[in-house]
Amino acid sequence: MAWRRLIPAGIALLTVAGCAGGPLQSVFSSPDSGNAVEAPPPAPAPPVDPAEVQANELGSVPVLMYHRLVDDPVSVYDRTPEGFRAELERLAREGYVPVTTAEFAAGEMDIPAGKHPVVLTFDDGDPSTITIGPDNAPAEGTAVQILQQVAAANPGFRPVASMYVNADPFGGGAAGEKALRWLHENGFEVGNHTFGHTNLRLASAAEGEQDIARGDRFIREAVPGYEPTTLALPFGARPRDAESALRGSGYDYTGVLLVGANPAPSPYSEKFEPAAIPRIRSQGYDDDEAEYGSSVWLDELAANPESPYTSDGNPDVISYPAGSGSPADRFVTTAAAY
Repeated sequence: MAWRRLIPAGIALLTVAGCAGGPLQSVFSSPDSGNAVEAPPPAPAPPVDPAEVQANELGSVPVLMYHRLVDDPVSVYDRTPEGFRAELERLAREGYVPVTTAEFAAGEMDIPAGKHPVVLTFDDGDPSTITIGPDNAPAEGTAVQILQQVAAANPGFRPVASMYVNADPFGGGAAGEKALRWLHENGFEVGNHTFGHTNLRLASAAEGEQDIARGDRFIREAVPGYEPTTLALPFGARPRDAESALRGSGYDYTGVLLVGANPAPSPYSEKFEPAAIPRIRSQGYDDDEAEYGSSVWLDELAANPESPYTSDGNPDVISYPAGSGSPADRFVTTAAAY
């Protein structure tokens, strides 16, 4: 791919004037008038060669699933605050950058060259995920506060995640609605988990659609002006009509999350299914079914550097190694093998 840097004619003329009439500064400011004209911004850096960073934007993306943080876990869905922090620090060390499910599903992942996207998702609206303190900040020891701390210590590690809520999230009432608004105002995604945590496989088609729509309305009412765009299936249970999880009367989504046990395909890949995005349960090496959990999967991705989604740093081009996969039809014109 050929790249050219264009120099506006006006800048070229100013450069000549500077050479002929003294320092360039005198062209942009006039001591007599007191008026100053800002110098043009520096030209953007040229795009990175995808091969240099082993870009693979058809690679796999870990979508990690969390529920609550507790000091003494009682199920595989629990993590200790220390375990959660350690996992975030590992992700930062290994070059991952958090993106929301909405960004992932829409294929809008503008991250630096050589970095990998990771999606952090939290189900059920547990107060250990976020509780807003009297200082209008996430309380000490909550997942959001830990995420902010890790991001502050690791520049480039975005403090964003996707929160999937039912009725009365984060303690319910005014406190819960305050938490929802704080999340939206600070760049987090608020997603739908149905209003009543309904098993959509067991519910009738009408009941399932109604509960998804009710959950959608609840979020919109709690966060005026906000529009949910993704859904996490309670229990990972898909409705018999899978498309009804994506759209129905009162909602229209770009992505639906399963429970799953493996990384998700790139949103640009022909393997990507918006109605069935798999997730990986966050857990340590010693937990039940650890072979399906995040610790083991992150090891697997690290051991196979050609496997994870690796950014080329250019949001306008989908770069991938020749022979490593095929882009979906709608992305063929913007995809480039190398």
